Amino acid sequence: MDIQRGRTLFGHDEAMTTQLLADLEWRGLIAQTTDREGLLKDLNSKPLKFYIGFDPTAPSLHVGNLVVILVMRRFQLAGHLPIALVGGATGLVGDPSGRNEERTLNDETVVVQWVENIRKQLSKFLDFESNKNPAVMANNLDWTKPVSALEFLRDIGKHFSVNQMLAKDSVSSRLESGGISYTEFSYQVLQAFDYLELYRRDNCRLQLGGSDQWGNIVAGLDLIRKVEGGSAHAFTIPLMAKSDGSKFGKTAGGSVWLDADMTSPYAFYQFWINTDDADVEKYLKVFSFKDRSEIERLIETVAVNPGAREAQRELARELTSLVHGSDQCEKVEAASKALFGQGELKDLDEKTLASALAQLPKVTIDKSEAFPTWVDLLAATGVVESKSAARRIVKENGAYLNNEKISGEDFAPTKENLIHGKFLVLRKGKRDLASVEVI
Repeated sequence: MDIQRGRTLFGHDEAMTTQLLADLEWRGLIAQTTDREGLLKDLNSKPLKFYIGFDPTAPSLHVGNLVVILVMRRFQLAGHLPIALVGGATGLVGDPSGRNEERTLNDETVVVQWVENIRKQLSKFLDFESNKNPAVMANNLDWTKPVSALEFLRDIGKHFSVNQMLAKDSVSSRLESGGISYTEFSYQVLQAFDYLELYRRDNCRLQLGGSDQWGNIVAGLDLIRKVEGGSAHAFTIPLMAKSDGSKFGKTAGGSVWLDADMTSPYAFYQFWINTDDADVEKYLKVFSFKDRSEIERLIETVAVNPGAREAQRELARELTSLVHGSDQCEKVEAASKALFGQGELKDLDEKTLASALAQLPKVTIDKSEAFPTWVDLLAATGVVESKSAARRIVKENGAYLNNEKISGEDFAPTKENLIHGKFLVLRKGKRDLASVEVI
């Protein structure tokens, strides 16, 4: 049995659950649990139903969401039963956690579309067809919308202490910074109501979430105890942070999304391959399904031969294949190599090439005009400070057009040089790239 490799499992095995928790501990994926021994006992006794909630606050999930999604996947591979909850109701309200201001409330029709987008994305990571432990989808709008305001206040709200709710970090920080609306203040009650309903409907007895969700999850446990006299578990996962203190999952272009139209597979691959050496060990443990010995081998390569970037390359390949499929991964790897002279640019399909070039300094020229010289084009992209600097590169044999060396300062490309009838790739030396698009 191999949890790390992502092999589909059928059934439940006590040794596998013990191995799962030990593996999660080694990977640094356990922040807090309410009762570690009790949780292990319940996980070992039979397949346990568990859930994670995802609010539709954007059209797509992002790489930060992968942290908890892949923990969910590991639990399913160990034989347990995941419930992927998409917050059609809580997404209309907004979680105050980690925010210093009120969230902009989206129109209900927008949220409905985002719910569907997220449901589709989650289906890539969880097995909904398993004969033994299939994942299921849930939408909290199904049980929240039919309940009247009076019913909710009488049956659910009466069990919550305002004093305890005010003590929650995300609430107290908002009060100090200017206040919080009743709408976002009520989020904790809504999330607790979700746990109660899943406990009632599905005997769901474990909620997973990021460490910032601890207070909300524990509120759900209290509600289950007060309303049903039952018990359940909370399990939180550390929030991902980069070694330099900057926010994980952000680039100069913004968030790194799982949707290929919002972050291209090429840009997604580059995000992982550009992982800093100081972060790659953590990322391999959190995101990779490779076994411990292979991860430790890759970590060693960072110390022995960091220039080869083998660990980053393996991480990028595994995550891009998982999110976008192995075919897309092969295309973006081919594009990455071709840009640096290790493959034929003309063999890349137009969409893949365009997404790769979108990451580079760029200049556009009108197709009706005569093409400027290579020197003029490179200077226009901003890769060099001046035309004289570009001429010096030509003299030093470091000038390339579409991976072909340029030998003359007066060389100007022609339409015959265009790739897919619209692109030129300029390269200075081995690493500095720019693109030209003819429009």
